[in-house]
Amino acid sequence: MAINTLTTWHQLVESRNPEGLDGLLADNVVFHSPVVHTPQVGKAITTLYLSAAFHVFFNETFSYVREISGPSDAVLEFQVEIDGIMVNGVDMLKWDDAGRVVEFKVLIRPLKAINLIHQKMAAMLQAQQ
Repeated sequence: MAINTLTTWHQLVESRNPEGLDGLLADNVVFHSPVVHTPQVGKAITTLYLSAAFHVFFNETFSYVREISGPSDAVLEFQVEIDGIMVNGVDMLKWDDAGRVVEFKVLIRPLKAINLIHQKMAAMLQAQQ
């Protein structure tokens, strides 16, 4: 039985708990970071990045403001305030027939927000190692 990908993702975001990522991500998932130019391939590295993002992004101001979805992909526009800076971006998800995410891409604007996210994510990833 296929996973309801978007429902599962929204539940993880709402609970701010990355524990369910293992069941949601395909083994060969490809993660595209807004600050790392090479794609990150595999469940382990994608889980590392997304777990860090859960700590950096998902505060009380985070919200998805628009969702465009098809049968196997979605674009979720979000906004969040971090350290007084409004961050606007999109999460682009693509999943397989089983509902497991095979591609996760994050785009962020404006430049001030990208620089802030780069700093915060680097610190979080360093702390996780």
